[in-house]
Amino acid sequence: MKKVIVATGNEGKMREIREILQGEDIVFSSLKDENLQDVEIVEDGSTFEENAIIKARTISDLTGQMVLADDSGLEVDYLDKAPGIYSARYMGEDTPYTVKNNHIIQLLDGVEGAARSARFVCAIACAFPDGRDITVRGVIEGQIGYEEKGDHGFGYDPIFYVPEFGCTTAELPPEEKNKVSHRGKALLAMYEELKKEKVL
Repeated sequence: MKKVIVATGNEGKMREIREILQGEDIVFSSLKDENLQDVEIVEDGSTFEENAIIKARTISDLTGQMVLADDSGLEVDYLDKAPGIYSARYMGEDTPYTVKNNHIIQLLDGVEGAARSARFVCAIACAFPDGRDITVRGVIEGQIGYEEKGDHGFGYDPIFYVPEFGCTTAELPPEEKNKVSHRGKALLAMYEELKKEKVL
């Protein structure tokens, strides 16, 4: 089995990664699994890709291992693509997502239809011990809903409505969400890249 370190302490992300690439000959290990959860990583990039590289490179340089990291977030067009790269830190890192979600809904009060357009973006970086980095991006388009709906997923999922499915990503069963999500698309793209690199 090939062990791959993932530079995150987010259990929701780890669960999705393991579900999306289940059945492959890979064991995914989180920062917590590696006792690296206290490593300080300064995410000062200006794009999802830059922040993903910063996370992956920091942990790869520390461990000498190949490391994956993702940086993902919600872009709301009406809010000039906010919260964007600040999605996790929006309104404060410790602010419950129910508060964040309802705040965004309030900001879009009176905004209708296509003007509520939004997308989830996920950039995944792989840092290799030899100093090389590669990145891929996955996107799912949708709209901001009018209320929180659904118990699956995490974060902004309850307000991210996907017209083609007629529900939020929090209402999709996990196996369905993983097939169409930004993280699912990015992970599968990275998996193909790593196969080309012959490291998986």
